[in-house]
Amino acid sequence: MKRIAILGCENSHANSFLDFIFADAKYSDVEVVGVYSNEPEASKKLHEKYGVNILESYTDAVGKIDGLIITARHGDLHYEYAKPYIESGIPMFIDKPITIKESDAVEMMKELKAKGIRISGGSSLKHDFGVKTLKAEREKCEGGATLGGFVRAPLDSSSVYGGFYFYAPHLVEVVSEIFGKYPASVEAKRNGDVTSVKFNYDTFSADGMFIEHNYVYYACRFSEKSVKGMNLESTDEHNWFKGEFDEFYSLLHGADSPVSYQDFISSVFVMNAIERSLLSGKVEKVNTYEV
Repeated sequence: MKRIAILGCENSHANSFLDFIFADAKYSDVEVVGVYSNEPEASKKLHEKYGVNILESYTDAVGKIDGLIITARHGDLHYEYAKPYIESGIPMFIDKPITIKESDAVEMMKELKAKGIRISGGSSLKHDFGVKTLKAEREKCEGGATLGGFVRAPLDSSSVYGGFYFYAPHLVEVVSEIFGKYPASVEAKRNGDVTSVKFNYDTFSADGMFIEHNYVYYACRFSEKSVKGMNLESTDEHNWFKGEFDEFYSLLHGADSPVSYQDFISSVFVMNAIERSLLSGKVEKVNTYEV
């Protein structure tokens, strides 16, 4: 059996992952040692629905598990929850945002890298069929060179779970997946419920539109000879949560990380640049870093 714990179970990830574990025979070799939340009602609901043990502290599963899922809503908790388990060297799923602070992101990845901890996670939108399609077409230069693109996603800038950083990873990671993880700079402006962002790459720019509490996801790519866009929707056939849980399940069974430590935290630096641009009203460089 592969024993796991889920730390931070205030959102739909924990429910979805437990649904997979208890309903799909594929995951019958996964045992959930326990769940923890700093919001006791969240872990209580999971206990009542699935019968899973409630951990009184996020450290209670240290030395007892083969893999760790960290899916707390507030990104500032992710590194804190991971720290006690780093010495164990077990694989980890870390939800979006990986962290909020750039310094935390680098420090965390250096520690995970030093222990050879295999990682997955971030925004579930990376597993969308449309995102994968547009990424592949950009990499193959289908229709010619990329001239730009557009991504639309929700925002909840007043969230108690880190404000802007709570929902921002979805749009940022979709842009990063399709067009590249390292834009040179960004320019962001807010107009009512809409926050517009220009992501500037070496040879083109892509545009993003955050809309407060409007849960429509869309992406398109402009090439020399064509424009291709689509709504991004989780379906039974292409379930976002299933895609990310399968990645973690593969790590449990010895697979390599699907992403480098460097790339894994790129969205943290892009989001921080966006926030700086909103405050300054200027184009802001995306900070560079090394893990």
